[in-house]
Amino acid sequence: MIEPNELAWILAAGLATGVGGLALLAFPKPSDLLLDALLGFTAGVMLAATAFSLLVPALDLGSLAEVLLGFALGGALLLGLDAAVPHVHARFAERGHEDADVRRENRGLLLISALTIHNVPEGMAVGVAFAAGGPELGVPIAIAIGLQNIPEGFAAGAPLLEGGGSRRRAAGVAAATGAVEPPAALLAVAAFGVASALLPLGLAFAAGAMLYVVIDELIPESHARGNERIATVALLLGFALMLTLDNAFA
Repeated sequence: MIEPNELAWILAAGLATGVGGLALLAFPKPSDLLLDALLGFTAGVMLAATAFSLLVPALDLGSLAEVLLGFALGGALLLGLDAAVPHVHARFAERGHEDADVRRENRGLLLISALTIHNVPEGMAVGVAFAAGGPELGVPIAIAIGLQNIPEGFAAGAPLLEGGGSRRRAAGVAAATGAVEPPAALLAVAAFGVASALLPLGLAFAAGAMLYVVIDELIPESHARGNERIATVALLLGFALMLTLDNAFA
């Protein structure tokens, strides 16, 4: 059963997108350079969390075969959702999901659909981490997801401003994008808490899903407006920060 302090971390990680959404009320229209840097930073945090907070513990708990199987299943699930669920990306056109003819009122829903696909594996990662290692493993992952959710919420709401939406609506949508994470985390805690033998599979599954999001969405979005070097430097900074946090909790 999940402890109250663990529940607080899970909720805080998911609600952190709201902090980024609130920033849209305080700051002028964000530049492409800033958004690319934030997306790159987010990608770096997620890459480090995938490697050090998910795959390394998975290998400690299980065999290489289990980890590879879970990793493949996580990537395959996101690949299937990406292909099957109608969505658009905020800042680039993905093949098979071009949005040239999408009306403004439908675009908002399709953006939320894309962000939901993105955020479900993040919530699962937090939940599996708490199920596998309690606060020692779960807190670093919750911090990592929360850290990257703040700029992610800011970057998620910004394109709605470009489309003519109000700041309040953009902030609300940005905050709502993280709402799927706590339920996904709690479901993962319940599932893998009962079937503890599957924890290595679950950790690797979350890692595969998160890595798919980084490669398929975050890096292409951060490189979509000609600021590749800034995005890459930000990615390295995010990776270094998460590496530092992971060692601080070791």
